[in-house]
Amino acid sequence: MNPAATSAPILVVQGAEATAQQAAALAAACGAAATEAFAERAWRLRSVQRPEGVAGWCEAHRLDHAWVPEGRRFADLKLLAMDMDSTLITIECIDELGSYLNLKNQISDITAQAMRGEIDFPESLRRRVALLAGLSEDVLEDVYDDKLRLSPGAETLVAACRKNGIKLLLVSGGFTFFTERLKERLQLDDTLSNVLDVEGGKLTGRVLGNIVDADAKAAKFRQLAHRLGAKREQTIAIGDGANDLKMMAEAGVSIAYHAKPVVRAKATHSLNYSGLDGVLCLFE
Repeated sequence: MNPAATSAPILVVQGAEATAQQAAALAAACGAAATEAFAERAWRLRSVQRPEGVAGWCEAHRLDHAWVPEGRRFADLKLLAMDMDSTLITIECIDELGSYLNLKNQISDITAQAMRGEIDFPESLRRRVALLAGLSEDVLEDVYDDKLRLSPGAETLVAACRKNGIKLLLVSGGFTFFTERLKERLQLDDTLSNVLDVEGGKLTGRVLGNIVDADAKAAKFRQLAHRLGAKREQTIAIGDGANDLKMMAEAGVSIAYHAKPVVRAKATHSLNYSGLDGVLCLFE
Protein backbone atom coordinates (compact mmCIF):
# COMPACT_ATOMS: atom_id res chain seq x y z
CA MET A 1 0.00 0.00 0.00
CA ASN A 2 1.19 3.49 -0.85
CA PRO A 3 1.62 5.50 2.39
CA ALA A 4 0.88 8.81 0.65
CA ALA A 5 -2.52 9.51 2.10
CA THR A 6 -5.05 11.82 3.66
CA SER A 7 -6.11 11.31 7.26
CA ALA A 8 -9.48 9.80 8.14
CA PRO A 9 -11.06 9.56 11.59
CA ILE A 10 -11.82 5.83 11.87
CA LEU A 11 -11.25 2.80 9.68
CA VAL A 12 -13.58 -0.10 10.47
CA VAL A 13 -12.55 -3.52 9.24
CA GLN A 14 -14.70 -6.63 9.61
CA GLY A 15 -15.71 -9.86 7.96
CA ALA A 16 -17.11 -13.31 8.64
CA GLU A 17 -13.59 -14.75 8.47
CA ALA A 18 -11.61 -11.70 9.62
CA THR A 19 -8.71 -12.24 12.03
CA ALA A 20 -6.87 -10.11 14.55
CA GLN A 21 -3.69 -10.67 12.54
CA GLN A 22 -5.29 -9.13 9.47
CA ALA A 23 -6.50 -6.15 11.49
CA ALA A 24 -3.01 -5.67 12.92
CA ALA A 25 -1.44 -5.77 9.46
CA LEU A 26 -3.87 -3.16 8.22
CA ALA A 27 -3.22 -1.01 11.29
CA ALA A 28 0.50 -1.07 10.58
CA ALA A 29 -0.05 -0.08 6.95
CA CYS A 30 -2.31 2.80 7.98
CA GLY A 31 -0.15 4.07 10.83
CA ALA A 32 -2.65 3.25 13.56
CA ALA A 33 -1.18 2.86 17.04
CA ALA A 34 -3.42 -0.08 17.88
CA THR A 35 -6.49 -2.04 16.89
CA GLU A 36 -9.68 -1.76 18.91
CA ALA A 37 -11.73 -4.96 18.85
CA PHE A 38 -15.39 -4.19 19.49
CA ALA A 39 -17.23 -7.17 18.02
CA GLU A 40 -16.35 -10.80 17.41
CA ARG A 41 -14.76 -10.12 14.03
CA ALA A 42 -14.63 -6.33 13.80
CA TRP A 43 -11.97 -3.75 14.66
CA ARG A 44 -11.69 0.04 14.71
CA LEU A 45 -8.46 1.75 13.72
CA ARG A 46 -8.37 5.35 14.95
CA SER A 47 -6.28 8.34 13.83
CA VAL A 48 -5.16 6.53 10.72
CA GLN A 49 -3.83 7.61 7.38
CA ARG A 50 -5.75 6.69 4.25
CA PRO A 51 -3.15 5.03 2.03
CA GLU A 52 -3.86 3.95 -1.49
CA GLY A 53 -4.54 0.26 -1.85
CA VAL A 54 -6.63 -0.32 1.28
CA ALA A 55 -9.69 -1.33 -0.74
CA GLY A 56 -7.73 -3.77 -2.88
CA TRP A 57 -5.95 -5.28 0.12
CA CYS A 58 -9.22 -5.79 1.98
CA GLU A 59 -10.87 -7.29 -1.09
CA ALA A 60 -7.99 -9.73 -1.53
CA HIS A 61 -8.37 -10.80 2.11
CA ARG A 62 -12.20 -10.95 2.00
CA LEU A 63 -12.61 -8.09 4.45
CA ASP A 64 -15.15 -5.31 4.54
CA HIS A 65 -13.71 -1.88 5.28
CA ALA A 66 -15.32 1.50 5.87
CA TRP A 67 -14.07 5.00 6.62
CA VAL A 68 -16.51 6.30 9.21
CA PRO A 69 -16.81 9.62 11.04
CA GLU A 70 -16.03 9.94 14.73
CA GLY A 71 -19.07 9.90 17.00
CA ARG A 72 -21.68 8.59 14.57
CA ARG A 73 -24.02 6.74 16.92
CA PHE A 74 -26.48 3.99 15.98
CA ALA A 75 -28.77 5.10 18.81
CA ASP A 76 -29.24 8.49 17.09
CA LEU A 77 -31.03 6.92 14.13
CA LYS A 78 -34.80 7.11 13.73
CA LEU A 79 -35.40 5.03 10.61
CA LEU A 80 -33.79 1.96 9.06
CA ALA A 81 -35.17 0.71 5.76
CA MET A 82 -34.11 -2.37 3.85
CA ASP A 83 -34.93 -4.42 0.83
CA MET A 84 -36.21 -7.97 1.30
CA ASP A 85 -34.92 -10.37 -1.38
CA SER A 86 -31.17 -11.01 -1.13
CA THR A 87 -30.94 -8.45 1.67
CA LEU A 88 -33.11 -9.26 4.69
CA ILE A 89 -33.44 -12.79 3.34
CA THR A 90 -30.99 -14.95 1.39
CA ILE A 91 -33.23 -15.83 -1.56
CA GLU A 92 -35.08 -14.17 -4.42
CA CYS A 93 -38.61 -15.39 -3.73
CA ILE A 94 -39.79 -15.10 -7.32
CA ASP A 95 -36.90 -17.26 -8.53
CA GLU A 96 -37.82 -19.94 -5.99
CA LEU A 97 -41.47 -19.81 -7.07
CA GLY A 98 -40.28 -20.39 -10.61
CA SER A 99 -38.46 -23.55 -9.55
CA TYR A 100 -41.82 -25.27 -9.03
CA LEU A 101 -42.50 -24.78 -12.74
CA ASN A 102 -38.94 -25.66 -13.81
CA LEU A 103 -38.48 -22.01 -14.74
CA LYS A 104 -36.03 -20.91 -12.05
CA ASN A 105 -33.12 -20.31 -14.42
CA GLN A 106 -35.22 -18.34 -16.88
CA ILE A 107 -36.73 -16.17 -14.15
CA SER A 108 -33.45 -15.71 -12.27
CA ASP A 109 -31.76 -14.47 -15.46
CA ILE A 110 -34.38 -11.73 -15.76
CA THR A 111 -34.05 -10.96 -12.04
CA ALA A 112 -30.29 -10.59 -12.35
CA GLN A 113 -30.61 -8.23 -15.31
CA ALA A 114 -33.07 -6.06 -13.39
CA MET A 115 -30.89 -5.96 -10.27
CA ARG A 116 -27.92 -4.87 -12.37
CA GLY A 117 -30.05 -2.07 -13.82
CA GLU A 118 -29.87 -3.47 -17.34
CA ILE A 119 -33.64 -3.64 -17.86
CA ASP A 120 -36.61 -1.70 -16.52
CA PHE A 121 -37.77 -3.16 -13.19
CA PRO A 122 -41.58 -2.91 -13.68
CA GLU A 123 -41.34 -4.57 -17.08
CA SER A 124 -39.03 -7.26 -15.71
CA LEU A 125 -41.47 -8.00 -12.89
CA ARG A 126 -44.42 -8.29 -15.27
CA ARG A 127 -42.44 -10.71 -17.43
CA ARG A 128 -41.43 -12.84 -14.47
CA VAL A 129 -44.87 -12.90 -12.84
CA ALA A 130 -46.48 -13.81 -16.18
CA LEU A 131 -44.34 -16.96 -16.21
CA LEU A 132 -45.91 -17.99 -12.89
CA ALA A 133 -49.46 -18.15 -14.30
CA GLY A 134 -51.23 -21.32 -13.16
CA LEU A 135 -48.96 -21.94 -10.15
CA SER A 136 -50.87 -23.05 -7.05
CA GLU A 137 -50.95 -20.39 -4.33
CA ASP A 138 -49.96 -23.16 -1.88
CA VAL A 139 -46.46 -22.93 -3.32
CA LEU A 140 -46.09 -19.50 -1.70
CA GLU A 141 -46.34 -21.19 1.70
CA ASP A 142 -43.91 -23.89 0.61
CA VAL A 143 -41.30 -21.29 -0.37
CA TYR A 144 -41.76 -19.42 2.91
CA ASP A 145 -41.51 -22.56 5.04
CA ASP A 146 -38.87 -24.53 3.13
CA LYS A 147 -36.62 -22.04 1.34
CA LEU A 148 -36.84 -18.58 2.91
CA ARG A 149 -34.02 -17.94 5.38
CA LEU A 150 -32.99 -14.73 7.09
CA SER A 151 -29.60 -13.34 6.15
CA PRO A 152 -26.88 -13.85 8.77
CA GLY A 153 -27.07 -11.16 11.44
CA ALA A 154 -30.59 -10.06 10.47
CA GLU A 155 -32.15 -10.79 13.84
CA THR A 156 -29.28 -9.07 15.66
CA LEU A 157 -29.74 -5.92 13.57
CA VAL A 158 -33.52 -5.93 14.05
CA ALA A 159 -33.13 -6.42 17.81
CA ALA A 160 -30.71 -3.48 18.01
CA CYS A 161 -33.22 -1.29 16.18
CA ARG A 162 -36.01 -2.24 18.55
CA LYS A 163 -33.76 -1.67 21.57
CA ASN A 164 -32.92 1.85 20.37
CA GLY A 165 -36.42 2.80 19.22
CA ILE A 166 -35.45 2.87 15.54
CA LYS A 167 -38.39 2.26 13.21
CA LEU A 168 -37.99 -0.58 10.71
CA LEU A 169 -39.28 -0.35 7.14
CA LEU A 170 -39.21 -3.32 4.76
CA VAL A 171 -39.66 -2.31 1.13
CA SER A 172 -39.67 -4.86 -1.66
CA GLY A 173 -40.29 -5.36 -5.33
CA GLY A 174 -41.39 -8.80 -4.16
CA PHE A 175 -44.70 -9.83 -2.71
CA THR A 176 -46.93 -9.09 0.26
CA PHE A 177 -47.29 -12.79 1.05
CA PHE A 178 -43.68 -12.75 2.25
CA THR A 179 -43.30 -9.19 3.57
CA GLU A 180 -46.35 -9.44 5.80
CA ARG A 181 -45.16 -12.69 7.35
CA LEU A 182 -41.74 -11.21 7.97
CA LYS A 183 -43.35 -8.09 9.45
CA GLU A 184 -45.18 -10.21 12.02
CA ARG A 185 -42.22 -12.51 12.67
CA LEU A 186 -39.67 -9.73 13.22
CA GLN A 187 -42.05 -7.06 14.59
CA LEU A 188 -41.27 -4.64 11.76
CA ASP A 189 -43.05 -1.30 11.74
CA ASP A 190 -44.07 -0.95 8.10
CA THR A 191 -43.81 -2.70 4.73
CA LEU A 192 -44.38 -2.01 1.06
CA SER A 193 -44.51 -4.68 -1.66
CA ASN A 194 -46.50 -6.04 -4.59
CA VAL A 195 -49.76 -8.00 -4.48
CA LEU A 196 -50.00 -11.16 -6.56
CA ASP A 197 -53.35 -11.75 -8.26
CA VAL A 198 -54.90 -15.11 -7.36
CA GLU A 199 -58.03 -16.70 -8.81
CA GLY A 200 -59.35 -20.14 -7.92
CA GLY A 201 -56.30 -20.90 -5.83
CA LYS A 202 -53.85 -20.24 -8.66
CA LEU A 203 -51.67 -17.31 -9.65
CA THR A 204 -53.02 -15.47 -12.69
CA GLY A 205 -49.64 -14.16 -13.78
CA ARG A 206 -50.59 -10.59 -12.92
CA VAL A 207 -49.76 -8.09 -10.17
CA LEU A 208 -52.61 -6.08 -8.66
CA GLY A 209 -52.30 -2.30 -8.50
CA ASN A 210 -49.20 -0.21 -9.05
CA ILE A 211 -45.87 -2.00 -9.13
CA VAL A 212 -43.46 -1.21 -6.31
CA ASP A 213 -40.43 0.03 -8.20
CA ALA A 214 -37.47 2.27 -7.34
CA ASP A 215 -39.62 5.41 -7.22
CA ALA A 216 -42.21 3.78 -4.97
CA LYS A 217 -39.51 2.59 -2.56
CA ALA A 218 -37.99 6.08 -2.36
CA ALA A 219 -41.40 7.71 -1.89
CA LYS A 220 -42.29 5.33 0.96
CA PHE A 221 -38.94 6.05 2.61
CA ARG A 222 -39.47 9.83 2.37
CA GLN A 223 -43.03 9.53 3.67
CA LEU A 224 -42.06 7.56 6.76
CA ALA A 225 -38.99 9.72 7.47
CA HIS A 226 -41.20 12.82 7.32
CA ARG A 227 -43.79 11.23 9.60
CA LEU A 228 -41.08 10.42 12.13
CA GLY A 229 -39.55 13.88 11.93
CA ALA A 230 -36.25 12.23 11.02
CA LYS A 231 -33.41 14.33 9.69
CA ARG A 232 -31.51 12.88 6.76
CA GLU A 233 -28.56 11.93 8.98
CA GLN A 234 -30.94 9.95 11.21
CA THR A 235 -31.87 7.53 8.44
CA ILE A 236 -30.25 4.50 6.87
CA ALA A 237 -31.20 2.40 3.83
CA ILE A 238 -29.87 -1.04 2.89
CA GLY A 239 -30.22 -2.76 -0.46
CA ASP A 240 -28.56 -4.95 -3.07
CA GLY A 241 -30.08 -4.09 -6.45
CA ALA A 242 -30.44 -1.16 -8.84
CA ASN A 243 -34.08 -0.69 -7.84
CA ASP A 244 -32.88 0.20 -4.32
CA LEU A 245 -30.67 3.09 -5.42
CA LYS A 246 -33.27 5.86 -5.32
CA MET A 247 -34.29 4.90 -1.79
CA MET A 248 -30.66 4.65 -0.75
CA ALA A 249 -30.01 8.12 -2.16
CA GLU A 250 -32.61 9.52 0.24
CA ALA A 251 -30.83 8.16 3.33
CA GLY A 252 -28.12 9.75 5.42
CA VAL A 253 -26.20 6.45 5.28
CA SER A 254 -26.69 3.94 2.48
CA ILE A 255 -25.32 0.40 2.65
CA ALA A 256 -24.87 -1.96 -0.27
CA TYR A 257 -25.36 -5.44 1.14
CA HIS A 258 -23.76 -8.26 -0.90
CA ALA A 259 -24.78 -6.03 -3.77
CA LYS A 260 -24.33 -5.60 -7.48
CA PRO A 261 -21.40 -3.37 -8.56
CA VAL A 262 -23.71 -0.55 -9.67
CA VAL A 263 -25.06 -0.38 -6.11
CA ARG A 264 -21.69 -0.65 -4.37
CA ALA A 265 -20.39 2.22 -6.49
CA LYS A 266 -23.05 4.61 -5.18
CA ALA A 267 -23.47 3.51 -1.55
CA THR A 268 -21.90 5.13 1.49
CA HIS A 269 -20.59 1.74 2.60
CA SER A 270 -20.56 -1.81 1.28
CA LEU A 271 -20.81 -5.09 3.16
CA ASN A 272 -19.65 -7.92 0.93
CA TYR A 273 -18.41 -10.46 3.48
CA SER A 274 -20.16 -9.56 6.75
CA GLY A 275 -23.70 -10.32 7.84
CA LEU A 276 -26.37 -7.69 8.41
CA ASP A 277 -25.12 -7.26 11.97
CA GLY A 278 -22.09 -5.68 10.31
CA VAL A 279 -24.25 -2.57 9.91
CA LEU A 280 -23.95 -2.03 13.65
CA CYS A 281 -20.16 -1.95 13.39
CA LEU A 282 -20.34 1.10 11.14
CA PHE A 283 -21.63 3.15 14.09
CA GLU A 284 -20.51 3.76 17.66
